[in-house]
Amino acid sequence: MDAKEIQELISFIAGSGLDEVNIEAGDFKLQVKRHSEVKGVAVAAPVMAAPQALVAAPVVTQSQPVVAESKPLETAAQPAAESSKKLVAIKSPMIGTFYRSSKPENPPYVNVGDEVRKGQVVCIIEAMKLFNEIESEVEGRIVKVLVDNANPVEYDQELFLIEPF
Repeated sequence: MDAKEIQELISFIAGSGLDEVNIEAGDFKLQVKRHSEVKGVAVAAPVMAAPQALVAAPVVTQSQPVVAESKPLETAAQPAAESSKKLVAIKSPMIGTFYRSSKPENPPYVNVGDEVRKGQVVCIIEAMKLFNEIESEVEGRIVKVLVDNANPVEYDQELFLIEPF
């Protein structure tokens, strides 16, 4: 891995919101941390100010209570219905950019309602200019796509929900 690739990886991690990443490949080891320690006491990174800004945002949006109340009710009911079906999640095995198809003009590998077989490619994750095909580990029907096309994903982030056969 050359210096430019390492710099690109550090920039990507800085934008992803992760606090720590460890990468090991053979003799190569890379550890990136967004916080520092001083005599065993963790010092908060400047990013910690962001949650305070998020707390102020709902106060501004409360001028539309009908919209604010209807959205959480819909999202709260939906996971309850999905959890009763015992869904299985396909998770990202790496940090990268999620793509639903191999090229922008191609149709997605899978859509909601499609049946997938074990080993079938369901998406691609680009990591450091390498395109990695992600395969289904179970047979079933796609119930939900959890990530929008061309968005960054984190390690172990859920990408799809599948209702197994």
